Amino acid sequence: MLKYCCTLLLILATLSAKPQHPPVFDGIKTDTVALKLYDLDIKLVRYSYRMPNVNFLVIHDDEDTGVKAAFEYIQFSGGSIIDCQYGSVRNFRFSHRSSGFMTDPNSIYSYQGIVSALVKYENTDNDSVIDKLEDIGKKILEYYDGAKHGYFFTLHNNADGGFGINSYQEGEDLELTADSVHVNPEMDADDLVLVTDPALFRHLKVQNVNVILQSDRGPEDGSLSVYAMAHKIPYINVEVQHGHQQVHLELIEKAIKALFEVYPHLKQKKAAE
Repeated sequence: MLKYCCTLLLILATLSAKPQHPPVFDGIKTDTVALKLYDLDIKLVRYSYRMPNVNFLVIHDDEDTGVKAAFEYIQFSGGSIIDCQYGSVRNFRFSHRSSGFMTDPNSIYSYQGIVSALVKYENTDNDSVIDKLEDIGKKILEYYDGAKHGYFFTLHNNADGGFGINSYQEGEDLELTADSVHVNPEMDADDLVLVTDPALFRHLKVQNVNVILQSDRGPEDGSLSVYAMAHKIPYINVEVQHGHQQVHLELIEKAIKALFEVYPHLKQKKAAE
C-alpha cells in the first residue's frame, strides 16, 4: 500500500510540474548572462546546438510558441536561441525607491522609446530608471550582436484576433509603420512576417506569406526593428498566434530561405564558422 501511495504521489507531482522552459534536448550547450533591473532578475540564456546556422532572439518571456518552434528548427538544422527569461510575463515589472514600474522590453533600444513607453504605462518620471533601461537594452544588443551576425531574427507570438497583418492595413492603428503589406487570404491573419529590407519583403511575397515591410517613416518607439533599420541591419520578425507552433516553424524556414537568397554571403559565413 505504501509503495502504491508513493508511486501515485510521484505521478501526480510529474503531472502537476510546469513544462520545461524552454524544451531542451541532449547536446544543447547553454551560457547565461544575468542582468539586474533593480529588484527584477533578467536572464539572457543562449542555447546552441551543432553548427551556428541561424541565431534567434526571443524578447518577451511569455511567448513560448516561438521558443518551441526555434528549438525544433535548431534540433535538425543547428543554430542558437537567446531566450530572455524574467518570470514568464510580457512586460518588465520592477520597483525603484518604493515606486512600481512597468514597461515593454521591446521599447528599450532608444532613449525616446524608453520615455514614450514609461509614459504609456503611466510610470512616474525617473531619470535613473531611464538610464537603467538604456543599459539593459545595450546589454541585450551586445549579447545578440546583430552587427556581427549581419541581421536580427526575432520571434514573437500574439493572441487570437488581436494584433495581426490587418493591423497594418489602411485606416488601422499601425498603418503608418508599414511601407508595404502583402496578405495571403488563406493564412490566419495572426500569422505573419515583418521585415525592414525591401528585398526580403519581395522574396517572402513570392512565397505568398503574410508579410509587412516596415516604413522608415514610422514612429521612433524604441523597438528592435526600428533600431535595426536605423543601423542598416536587416531585421526579420516571425510572429504567429500562440499555439501555432507548426506554422511558426514553417514561416521560420521560409524567412531563412529568403535571408540566405538575398544575402548569400551570410550562408557562406555560417559554413566557414
